[in-house]
Amino acid sequence: MTKIYAEIIGTMILIFLGNGVVANVILSKTKGHSKNGEWLTITIGWALAVFMGIIVSAPYSGAHLNPCVTISFAIIGKFSWKMVPFYIFSQFIGAMLGSLFVWFLYKDHFFETQEKQEKLSVFVTFPAIKNLFSNFLSEVLATFVFIFISLYLSTEGTLFFKEDKYPIGLGSLGALPSALIVLGIVLSLGGATGAALNPARDLGPRIIYSIIPIPGKEKNHWNYALIPILGPIVGCIMASVFYLFLSS
Repeated sequence: MTKIYAEIIGTMILIFLGNGVVANVILSKTKGHSKNGEWLTITIGWALAVFMGIIVSAPYSGAHLNPCVTISFAIIGKFSWKMVPFYIFSQFIGAMLGSLFVWFLYKDHFFETQEKQEKLSVFVTFPAIKNLFSNFLSEVLATFVFIFISLYLSTEGTLFFKEDKYPIGLGSLGALPSALIVLGIVLSLGGATGAALNPARDLGPRIIYSIIPIPGKEKNHWNYALIPILGPIVGCIMASVFYLFLSS
């Protein structure tokens, strides 16, 4: 249960800080509200959210914080398949809690914000140009790169993903490489869809958004919701299989 709690808490921190920086930048009358340079601010904020979520949960659960990471490590034999459903469930619970805390913290600013899409953007990803095939391909490719690089870093013992070990060599800074990977991928490959990279990151907050009483709420775009779920899963499976192929 310690591992389960760690995944819940780590993912909660990830989403609380990640969606929190989005809220701070785009909602009306916040201290961080800005129309200039918001992409860079949000991307750096998300990378730091990854870093902080890992620091808390890595010693206990390995800090997966993402169903794609869990599935990938199971595929390459670094994680038990029997634990996969428990980890994924924990990650979705943590993502829902984190997004709920964002709502609590920025509640007044949701009321002040008139643009419906900006309110939705705090919780979910959606494409700059809606083309489901292109959007799906974008998520597949971005997640492929993320998982493929992460697998190589982790198997060399320099990262946090080991199920039963602490970060090696750098202490808490062992979480930094993954944060930098996320930063680089979102800056380079996130322009089309926002690069969800994490099914829990999108679906958990989307569920919370559909429940909480936000005035002037935008529709949930459930017809797009499968893209940031299935795209990353396909991408992580491809990356894992390719890793095994190269390692054979």
